[in-house]
Amino acid sequence: MKQKILIVASTLALGGALQVLSGCAAVQPYAGPPVSITARAPNAVSVWDEMATNAINTPAAASGTAEERMPLLGIDHATVHLAIYDALAAISGKYQPYAVRPTTSAAGASEEAAANTAAYEMMKGLFPARLSQYQATYDARIAAVPAGDAKTRGMAVGAEVARGMLALRANDGRLTPLAPYVNGTTPGKFRGSNSIGRFLLYIKPFTLASAAQFRVDGPPALDSAAYAADFNETKSYGRATGSPRTEAQTEAARFFIDPPPLFWPRNLRQFGASQPSLADNARLMAMLWVAYSDAITACFESKYTYNFWRPVTAIQLADSATNPATAAEADWAPVLPTPQHPEYPAAHSCGAGAVAQTLRNYFRTNQVSVSYSSGVANTVVHRYATTEDMLADVAGARIYGGMHFRTATVDGEKLGSKVANHVAKNFFKPAN
Repeated sequence: MKQKILIVASTLALGGALQVLSGCAAVQPYAGPPVSITARAPNAVSVWDEMATNAINTPAAASGTAEERMPLLGIDHATVHLAIYDALAAISGKYQPYAVRPTTSAAGASEEAAANTAAYEMMKGLFPARLSQYQATYDARIAAVPAGDAKTRGMAVGAEVARGMLALRANDGRLTPLAPYVNGTTPGKFRGSNSIGRFLLYIKPFTLASAAQFRVDGPPALDSAAYAADFNETKSYGRATGSPRTEAQTEAARFFIDPPPLFWPRNLRQFGASQPSLADNARLMAMLWVAYSDAITACFESKYTYNFWRPVTAIQLADSATNPATAAEADWAPVLPTPQHPEYPAAHSCGAGAVAQTLRNYFRTNQVSVSYSSGVANTVVHRYATTEDMLADVAGARIYGGMHFRTATVDGEKLGSKVANHVAKNFFKPAN
């Protein structure tokens, strides 16, 4: 089936109150030239990203490693990519390692052997019971590396780095026992059964001192004009029936309900085959996944700090909020399902903010032209000319879908951007 290309601009179909940009953190005046992302042939970085994605999207097991019992988007991707990055940083000498410096002599070692072995040994450590998903890939790729000392030492470097990374990330907090969630009962507090994502409060971040390091300021007061503006925007554009929402806006909302464990790996993988060298691809992917993972961890720390209610609750119970500019509508319903976790900040915008700022930092420009696809709207490709276009598309989609307020997307983008800047400032820097 022929794909439809949708060119998304920051003012695309935003109409009325939505014509403003989504409020992302100010872009630094980078002087780099525009960049158009085109994936080259698959390489060790992109291939093992796909292997990790397949393992992560396998249903959780009742026993086995912590990762097999609770596979995690972003966190497990980042762990695999960090091993690849540290192995190639040691061999290429281009970049400072994230954490592991192998004792094996790396000079002249095969980068191909090191990258594939690092990823493979990481996967075996994380997902040993899913070996059948990636064993043949490793066997074929390592067999293609010419025999000799370079291959032998490359494999040794990769294996050593993987052991170090597995030790570093052991007991990362994902299986921390959680007390039952208690719904809020006062105006502004989240209501929802079986609230999800609380384990993220206990995940060991990759780069942050704590998940609270970049905690956002909090949603607008319920009696404020800012809250009323947010409320009425989502009430109008996100409703299931009778909305002024256009067909393009409805499509955008559906585009981003593709499950994140499928959507983000599918769309970030192209960056793993976009650079001229294996070490550069490894660096970019490690930066993206680490920033994304820490942003989501920080995002959920903020979510459960404020426990803010979702639009469906806020609109139905608006009479309890004592704001004359927010009228209740007892039977209001969103056009798309509402996720079962607090509203503020918006997780999609936290993750997208981290990705966008990482791309700005890496390429030194906000003019990064890239295409995203969705498994929900599989005949449509969204093409972005700038990082701001992508952020506006994500933010608008969460409002058109009726699951978020504007401030949650603005503050989510800011949080993600701060995390990405922290990552770029302190990690993955060129070798001295």
